[in-house]
Amino acid sequence: MIQSTDNQLAQTLIEQGLVDPDMVDAAIRDAHKTNERLERVLVKMGLCDEDQVLQAVARTLHLPYRKLGDLTAEDESLHEALQLVPAEMAEHYGIVPVSFQDGTLNIATSDPHDIYMVDELRRQLGVEVDVTVATEGEIDKAYNRMYGIGGAVMQRLSQESGPDSSDKPEISLSDNIDIDEMAADATIVRFVNQLIQEAMRDRATDIHIEPMDRELRIRYRIDGMLYEAPIPPAIKRFQAAIISRVKIMADMNIAERRLPQDGKIKIKMGEKEFDLRVATVPTPYGESIATRILSRDSELTTMERLGFSDRHKHMMREMIHKPYGIIFVTGPTGSGKSTTLYAALSEINSVDRKILTIEDPIEYRIPGVTQIQVNPSIGLTFARVLRTTLRLDPDVIMVGETRDPETAKITIATAMTGHLVFSTLHTNDACGAFTRLNDMGVEPFLIASSVEGVLAQRLVRVLCNQCKQSYRPSDDMIRQVNMTRENPKDIDFKRPAGCEACRYTGYAGRTAVIEMVKMNEAVRRKVVEDASASDIKATAMKTAHMRPIRFDGWDKIKKGITTCDEVLRVTMEDEFNNEYDQEILESVSGSGVLPTGTEESAAGG
Repeated sequence: MIQSTDNQLAQTLIEQGLVDPDMVDAAIRDAHKTNERLERVLVKMGLCDEDQVLQAVARTLHLPYRKLGDLTAEDESLHEALQLVPAEMAEHYGIVPVSFQDGTLNIATSDPHDIYMVDELRRQLGVEVDVTVATEGEIDKAYNRMYGIGGAVMQRLSQESGPDSSDKPEISLSDNIDIDEMAADATIVRFVNQLIQEAMRDRATDIHIEPMDRELRIRYRIDGMLYEAPIPPAIKRFQAAIISRVKIMADMNIAERRLPQDGKIKIKMGEKEFDLRVATVPTPYGESIATRILSRDSELTTMERLGFSDRHKHMMREMIHKPYGIIFVTGPTGSGKSTTLYAALSEINSVDRKILTIEDPIEYRIPGVTQIQVNPSIGLTFARVLRTTLRLDPDVIMVGETRDPETAKITIATAMTGHLVFSTLHTNDACGAFTRLNDMGVEPFLIASSVEGVLAQRLVRVLCNQCKQSYRPSDDMIRQVNMTRENPKDIDFKRPAGCEACRYTGYAGRTAVIEMVKMNEAVRRKVVEDASASDIKATAMKTAHMRPIRFDGWDKIKKGITTCDEVLRVTMEDEFNNEYDQEILESVSGSGVLPTGTEESAAGG
């Protein structure tokens, strides 16, 4: 029977042109030898993806095949099915209920051949069961939406706590229960593990566990935006145990609940290793936890992958190949400043240069580079390490952040003594870096003579290539991002739609939008004169062909990379006055590569 079904499946796939007959024969032989289903062997061998082969299986067995992204608990027939099928049963059999109508339960499964599972469901539930075919990935995501992450775990905990425990108040320190012992319970351990695994599958960079008055809210930060994780309502009752479990993993003092704490977790998922940096703070409703996920095996990115235009790559490479001076990258927290500096370091990293970094934390390991982790709790600050590193004879130094006057002055002094220095600042735009350094007590003439350039950046979400669709934004929105007043009638604007590939967010990944000022004589004169950031910006646009950040955003909108909403979300509108006239804007509207010396010749003019 199995052999007959395999032959039918093979014939269907061949007729659709999805597989080569010879390869299918090899897969059938392998399936019979290992006693595996043919569809699993085909996917394992890379001949088909799971979606294609399961659609063919459904046709062979005359069963419906469907995507599960549209399943919502508001559907009455699905709501009844969820009441019928407990979370633990759904997890055990690897299914999700789809509907319950006229006494028949419809379930989605990725293994429609498992007739024993169907018979067992009929026996246990006492209803007729029909089968719909769906991929494992679709079923996992639908399960989390319907029951919440760790739904089966929470159900089991609630049962162990007694009948109707979901309606009981939260287990607290005043109860006659050892919270720390409960945190070590296998069920709580499994729930926290599932929480972390799901965050990594969703490409999250942060996990936020936030106690509220009547709920425990868990959110993931994905592509810079926070999304609420689907979790069972009963989770609030086990809040203290969950928080204690995370603190145990991070090697924190679980008895101390009144003071903020920091910790670190090292985990492995598949072949990849991750560092989780955990921070807790006390709140009126319990400790709030923020966890940053850092991959120890992340591949160093490049300027091309970061989203640098040819123009910006040319300017950046001119600056980073200078023998000395300082280059600043500015922007708010989470705007990719450190990633940009890593990309710059990887370009100039060679055996004939000693490169040293001072970081908090070390986010990427760079082969051949000496990396130092600061530790303010023992007095190992950026400034103190920076003084020491000069004795190590470095050629290039990266200072993770210039955050105080002492670090700023030492960093500038280091650049003046013949070192190439990279660092970051928190300012709103590139030219704001000069006034920020002045506010920190650095003399204007020192800033002008040591700084070689400043780059400001923001991260915008990239549209999912699988589901983005054309649309026409409002005229007001176009006006705000189209500063050169380019005719938009021939531009194919795109917007997010949402699909399985992007987990229905419409976006997949992020890219940088950038403005960059490369120092020339005219800009240096303005800095020495202690001019305002807006005056320096006007001069940079006139003489150094600097383009405001929304220009780069507009270029990426035109290419269908991102949306008008995204660019407006992360950038501020420039105030155009007589200094920012239309002639200046049009003079810098091109995005091509600047020939070497362009900025200097413009300044001289």
